[in-house]
Amino acid sequence: MREVNENVSAAADQRATAEAIERGGVGLTVTDLLARVKGATEPTEPTGPPERPGADAPPTAAGADLSRGPDELATAIAAVAGRFVPAGQLAPDADFFDAGGTSVNAVELVSALEGELGVSVDLDEVFADARPIALARRRLESTGAAIAVPPQPVEPATPMAAAPPLTTPPDSTARPEDLSQILADLALADRLPFTAPPEPLPPRRILLTGATGFLGSHMLLDLLRHSDAHVHCLVRAADEEAATARLGEALRSYGLPWSSEVRRRITVLPGDIRHPHLGLSDDLWHTLTHELDSVVSVAAAVDFLRGYQSLRTSNVLGALTLAELAATGRPKPLHHISSIAVFNEVGIPSMGEDDPLAHIDRLVAGYDQTKWAAEVALRRARDHGLVVTALRPGGIGGHTRTGAYNPQDLSSGLISAFGRFRTVPAFRYLNAAPVDWVSRVAVAAICEPDAWGFDYNLTGVPNTLDDVVRDMAFGGMHVRVQDWDEWRSDALARLEAEPIPELAFLTRVLQSPTALKLCEATLKGPAATADRTGALVEALGLPPAARYDARAQVKTFEALAHDGLARLPHKDDQPYLWFTETTRGGVGPVAGSPDTPCAMALTLSIASMHQLVTDRRVDVRGEVTCPALHAEPLTVERGDIWIRPEEGIPQRHGLRHQLLRYRLQLTDADGGRWWLEGHKYARARRDVWRQTRALTVEIGREGEPASLAGEVVVPADSYVRDQIDGIKVDPRLTSQEKRAAKLTWLAWFGLEMGRGLLGPFARAAADLLDLRRTQTPTEHRR
Repeated sequence: MREVNENVSAAADQRATAEAIERGGVGLTVTDLLARVKGATEPTEPTGPPERPGADAPPTAAGADLSRGPDELATAIAAVAGRFVPAGQLAPDADFFDAGGTSVNAVELVSALEGELGVSVDLDEVFADARPIALARRRLESTGAAIAVPPQPVEPATPMAAAPPLTTPPDSTARPEDLSQILADLALADRLPFTAPPEPLPPRRILLTGATGFLGSHMLLDLLRHSDAHVHCLVRAADEEAATARLGEALRSYGLPWSSEVRRRITVLPGDIRHPHLGLSDDLWHTLTHELDSVVSVAAAVDFLRGYQSLRTSNVLGALTLAELAATGRPKPLHHISSIAVFNEVGIPSMGEDDPLAHIDRLVAGYDQTKWAAEVALRRARDHGLVVTALRPGGIGGHTRTGAYNPQDLSSGLISAFGRFRTVPAFRYLNAAPVDWVSRVAVAAICEPDAWGFDYNLTGVPNTLDDVVRDMAFGGMHVRVQDWDEWRSDALARLEAEPIPELAFLTRVLQSPTALKLCEATLKGPAATADRTGALVEALGLPPAARYDARAQVKTFEALAHDGLARLPHKDDQPYLWFTETTRGGVGPVAGSPDTPCAMALTLSIASMHQLVTDRRVDVRGEVTCPALHAEPLTVERGDIWIRPEEGIPQRHGLRHQLLRYRLQLTDADGGRWWLEGHKYARARRDVWRQTRALTVEIGREGEPASLAGEVVVPADSYVRDQIDGIKVDPRLTSQEKRAAKLTWLAWFGLEMGRGLLGPFARAAADLLDLRRTQTPTEHRR
């Protein structure tokens, strides 16, 4: 998963918020808060070389005494944790992930704390709140030690009212400390500047965050393609050169252009949404507040294992900083990429664009909580006059044409597991849409002033379980449906037995109780509805929402397979559908008499219907018996048949069309290699039945021209028996699916052959009509 480093101390943040509440709500902005937090958590300069794994542990880290207070234990934990972050040190109140720790580092940290300090910490606790001080407090609480914890600030009902104690219902699944922090963060929206409505004009100068991400990179290109805007891209990097290089690398990795035209219409700004004023200088911030006319918020930390405390700086405070930019100076709309995860509560009845969001206390994943808090905070910002458009994608699938996908996305990980293990967990709906459609509709809303200020579900047409199973079968991936617990156990066992580095994060997700609850809510959720989005798409003449069907899925599978994350069907697999073809005839020297018998006993098969429709290709195995080549039968080592390979392009002035092209690689028992090229042609003649059975062949040694040529024919009495009645289908399919597969093949193949046979007749008729038009009346009478 994508690791987003955040730099914030929840305790310092709470103190800053409490001070604002005590002042009666006077003037503590998001910038003030981020500045105080950044100052409170800035790591101190090291006095010596940084500690690294394997180095001697500092005195405070060796044999820490749990009888000590939380501050001493936090210092010991921070000393160990510092070895797993790039800076080599970590302040006790700094977040481990914010300092650069990864999910893999978190696993290593848990092991090190157990081995070196004797401190047993659950991995989920690290993901929930990875500050050493928080880990120390939870450890001491688990041992029954009495510790003093600063009270959590709660937004008051009136500026000077005392904060009521926070109470949670018995069915709450969120941590009380997270709920308290969420309430404090929501209060920050009330301190945003008031602003006037923006001019209702298409944007010309846009600030875009998240342009190096999967969705953001596609939105950047769509903004350039479908508007005249100049786009300022905020990119996390040390300087402009590094930011530009990072942006270009990201675009190229998703198959998007990084051309001089793209670079001419963008300005790359090195910055960070987690810092005050986005990490920009005061002068540049002031310039942007007066020159921009649109702010687009796409950047977010996406990690389903980390908790609210660890993600809030990027996903909540970052969104509020962008709201501050939009509300300052020239009035600007804010277009915020939210998520359908704001509804991710088990048992929620509906997910419409204007439906109530989930109960915050019943969201278990930190990511869901931060997306909920950001959207609710921005709703409160609307009361200050800020025009906020909330755009909620669901699962974002691969590009329908390029197959580009997000390799570190949970959805991609699950899809790769579906294809790799040929199993799918039972679910109600899959609210997913391809990235190209999500990006195009989001950009349309940004560029259309009449669309501003509303909420949109960019979820496409929901897929049912039957849809996904059928689509995967179309791609040759016949899957078995399991209940969630069975699927999880099976997938986890396979991943542990055969570790796949790129799917290590999926293994951790399947082991995390928090992430499992998130998956449960997703699998059991209702279909998302998007009436407003549909109306916008229709009004603007955009491509309508389509189900993320087999073609889009297989494109993604092809990209996943290329990266080793999934496995598409191939010739060595049991075929999807197959039948035999027997031919007999004769061959002889090229331009000579075909007086030597030649026969072929072949098995024709397809790995998937997708292969057939997309590649128009059939796989071939079998034997060729030709005494003129070898005394023993030759084995078809590799064979392909292309159906209507020229797509109806006429040969020889249109009097002959190519129906099928055979290309076989042959080998004999001694290792000799041969090739066979065959063609079935359609001609404007009455022997149509023979044309579909006759194959003109040429045969030669590998690397040499043809030495034999002739014709072989499928006997009339075996054609129907073998190629219609004798069709076999994957035995794993049900009887109904087998019948459907046969009928689909026969209908498709019959239609293609019919088109091929009709071509020469139509061409001959057209030539005849043209000839009659050129005749004079006298010639016509003759």
